[in-house]
Amino acid sequence: MLNFLEWVLPLILIVLVTIPLIKVFKGKVSVKSAKSRLATHIVGFFTVIVAVLVVQLFVHPTVFGATDPAVDLLTGTIAQGLGFLSAALATGMSALGAGVAVAAAAPAAIGAFSENEKNFGKSLIFVALGEGVAIYGLLISILIINKL
Repeated sequence: MLNFLEWVLPLILIVLVTIPLIKVFKGKVSVKSAKSRLATHIVGFFTVIVAVLVVQLFVHPTVFGATDPAVDLLTGTIAQGLGFLSAALATGMSALGAGVAVAAAAPAAIGAFSENEKNFGKSLIFVALGEGVAIYGLLISILIINKL
């Protein structure tokens, strides 16, 4: 059973990381300031992950080297948790990269097609290459989950 500290501390850390981004999403911050805030929050996100792992190490020191097989079957190990986290990050970041690529390639493809109808096939290839990044990320996450 999880105690109060195991529930509340991660929630507090996540709220502290996400609250300052409200101004960015509302558009009340300049682009330069938004980029520095984004970099700060990416670092903050990984700091939260490390902090939660350290707290888990002190609360349950057997998580990293569990000796009871029943505990491994019910709760899993820290390696399994990090494996699922890495699979989620592989899928999420590749989808984000694909979105950026398609956001840049699709308007250019539409512009090229409107000028010359013969450019449709060439421009479609560039949009499809951007989507391929998301497929590669999904493939990597499937491979990671198969190893767990």
